[in-house]
Amino acid sequence: MANPSNEMSTKPNITHVIFDMDGLLLDTEKFYEEVQEITLAGYGKTFDWSLKAKMMGKKATEAAKMFVEENGISDLLTAEQFLINREDMLLNLFPTSELMPGASRLINHLEEHGVPIAVATSSHKKYFELKTQKHGEIFSKMHHIVMGDDPEVKQGKPAPDVFLAAARRFKTKILVFEDAPSGVAAAKNAGMYVVMVPDSRLDGSYQAAADQVLSSLLDFNPSDWGLPSFKDAAN
Repeated sequence: MANPSNEMSTKPNITHVIFDMDGLLLDTEKFYEEVQEITLAGYGKTFDWSLKAKMMGKKATEAAKMFVEENGISDLLTAEQFLINREDMLLNLFPTSELMPGASRLINHLEEHGVPIAVATSSHKKYFELKTQKHGEIFSKMHHIVMGDDPEVKQGKPAPDVFLAAARRFKTKILVFEDAPSGVAAAKNAGMYVVMVPDSRLDGSYQAAADQVLSSLLDFNPSDWGLPSFKDAAN
């Protein structure tokens, strides 16, 4: 169900759409949580989900540095070593990634009506290919995909680089879909409108900057944004 506190009274007519990927189109955030929990257990610590909100959407090196420092283990484990340690686990988990509820429906709908769509993700190409290997048909519908290791992406979210890079390949009015607070900030910093689909555990204070907050992509009403309406309300 939509969050009424983040409903704009008058929404612009959107012509193009950019999607985040992890946690928004693909159910991959749980993999990162699993690895983080296993890592901290080895140091007798538990993972605080509030830290997850700060890490989401950032480049891997930035998130890793935040992880070891805020958990007080940077003297025992460097950010670089953490990334190396988690590699094997993630490489096995990423190929099992599933689509988030409503993702396929919305992407197919927008494509059917000729609305150009793109992906702007912090994931590097190597990981993008693993995460999407079961979903090639869906991602082939994208006009373009900008990844975290794209030469135009100098800084991770909340810097607007990844969204601006994607926008330059559209050059028009854009609506961004995001799940992470840093991603919402990046889109707003890029001068774009944002629909946020956050994890239900995310504190409401992180949602205030979004133009609209939904519990699922299934709740999105395209006509609110001047986009073609769904033929029916079926999930």
